Amino acid sequence: MSLKQHWTLDSIPWGELRREYVADSEELFYMLAGASFIETTSDLYTRNLVRHFADNPEVSEWLEQGWEPEELQHGAALREYVRHAWPEFDWEARYAAFFADYSALCKPEMLLPLRSLELASRCVVEMGTASYYTALHHASGEPVLAQLTQHIFEDEVGHYKYFYKYFRQYREIENTSRTQVLGALWHRLRVIEDEDSYIALCHVHAARHPGQPYDKAVYKEITGRLRKLVGKHVPYRMSVNMLLKPLDMAPMARRVVQPVMEGMARLVA
Repeated sequence: MSLKQHWTLDSIPWGELRREYVADSEELFYMLAGASFIETTSDLYTRNLVRHFADNPEVSEWLEQGWEPEELQHGAALREYVRHAWPEFDWEARYAAFFADYSALCKPEMLLPLRSLELASRCVVEMGTASYYTALHHASGEPVLAQLTQHIFEDEVGHYKYFYKYFRQYREIENTSRTQVLGALWHRLRVIEDEDSYIALCHVHAARHPGQPYDKAVYKEITGRLRKLVGKHVPYRMSVNMLLKPLDMAPMARRVVQPVMEGMARLVA
């Protein structure tokens, strides 16, 4: 089930990239280089998911032929952007160090046992990336970055729709409760914040500030600066709606829970 590819690396006008808009921004460097690392590693966690859904040809085929190629294209495009904007950055060497750390954590046993819950957690990931690239789209004013992040945003929203579709199917099969789904959503938010981003920014920081220590305090300082840059551009309403959708809540309950979920959206953004 191969998805039609609406854009390629060749369709991005790399020669029109305005380095003066981004080159001096350490915050943009952190965000784009870190994202390029994680997206480039898509094949690692795709393999884990394909094994998890090995008995469902529809899901496994979409993961391999739809989701993975687009995610890897995101990684390749972001890597190309970083190379143009910060040509002094040794992307390959830093990615190799990142991969050594990240691959040790990206194991099949990290997936949630109930497949409906793993699919719900995947909805969180796609919500986070859609919000992330929306914020980047508006933050810099650099036209090539705006075009690239718009493409990636549209892909991520499409991925969310697939994961949500399959989540609904498995929710019926496994009779998953709303409490279980909420737990899966919160679990994934914490993993994104505490593992994925922490490791990616560690290796970007090492390139930017060689020899300097990196710990939770440094990570908190960096992410605070990133939120300051893009916080006003995060589509919080969209993020909350995407988070709440798997809970299938009644309107009154949704009005009560929404402020809590918006706090979660601000955390992952």
